[in-house]
Amino acid sequence: MNTSAMIKLAASMAIFGSIGLFTVHAGIPAVELVFVRCICATLFLGGLWLATGGHKTEAWNLKEVIQTLFCGIFLVLNWVFLFKAFEEMSISVTISIYNLAPIFVLILGAIFLRERITIGNVLAIAVCFIGSIFIIGIEHLNSLEAFMNSGFLWALLSAFCYAMTMFLSKTLKGLSPYATTFLQTMVGIVMLMPMCDFSVFHGLSAKNIFFILGTGIIHTGFVYYLFFDSIRKLPTIVVSVLTFVDPVVAILLDTILLGFRPSILQTIGIVLVFGGIFYTVLKPKRVRKKEMAAE
Repeated sequence: MNTSAMIKLAASMAIFGSIGLFTVHAGIPAVELVFVRCICATLFLGGLWLATGGHKTEAWNLKEVIQTLFCGIFLVLNWVFLFKAFEEMSISVTISIYNLAPIFVLILGAIFLRERITIGNVLAIAVCFIGSIFIIGIEHLNSLEAFMNSGFLWALLSAFCYAMTMFLSKTLKGLSPYATTFLQTMVGIVMLMPMCDFSVFHGLSAKNIFFILGTGIIHTGFVYYLFFDSIRKLPTIVVSVLTFVDPVVAILLDTILLGFRPSILQTIGIVLVFGGIFYTVLKPKRVRKKEMAAE
């Protein structure tokens, strides 16, 4: 096992777990924050890509470039919807819903790739659905207006867009991770520039600027560098487990620093959601391992 790669991946997930905290202190709306994030990531990772000479050996393929650009659209929408959810609901609740993405990937695979879905998978999906209802709070289901204002829809759309990003990225093999991310964040700059209200950047405090730049340089540039540098050196099952560091850190920071106190139903909901996700992520790996051992 590559200990250095494990530490880097765990560190990247732990740092990313603080993005909700940075978002709520940034002081600007979601679209403008993601726009800055895309600029910072493009400059940071693009510079690293050039500095390491990776651009010279890049294997460009038109089909993969187009596919990457479509992935970029969903990736940017994922960020916008996630940040909008942070504006409406607590970080813990948002992150719990956001991490339903693997469930959506499972459903997409079953529909479009005819991947086998087991009874266990169906039960996991049902458990996650029930957990989501508990997390959002039964009181928000009494009216359409309360539901729409809860932020649940933004978090769910974010999870779906993240799932689409993962689903479309599954067959990308030729482009390097740096080239892929550079293209995707460039898409974000082009997409969001016409929508930005640049007046929101006037009168920002030093604290606001720190948190805004932090979401771009730290949470996108530096974190993605650690992620890309480690993920290809580790087994898939280790990567799957370590990605849970992200939501754990997010919920801990929300509880300790922002005073989030979940109700009993929300606590049960969070446990159900992550239990269902954990089963979905790890069960197929264990089954395949047993099948390989039998052969």
